[in-house]
Amino acid sequence: MTASIVHNAARQRFETTVEGQLCVADYQLRGNVLRMTHTGVPAAVGGRGIAAELVRAALAWAQAQGHVVEPSCSYVEAYMRRHPQTLPLLAR
Repeated sequence: MTASIVHNAARQRFETTVEGQLCVADYQLRGNVLRMTHTGVPAAVGGRGIAAELVRAALAWAQAQGHVVEPSCSYVEAYMRRHPQTLPLLAR
């Protein structure tokens, strides 16, 4: 993926636009818990790893900020299982 990912803190999401399509990874921050609520990539630009890049950026930010992650989005949960190095970020 070549588009840059932006952290839109005001809207509580990580986002990028690919071929005019907005792609997002939404979250809610409560204290030090980053609750990942939704990952959305339009079908027109799907299958390119965009969702993975959005989640990777969100988890990297969470780690840098000292947050823990609660994956209420099934995609984020699956991503974390596929990338065991992210599991220490899980909220216990």
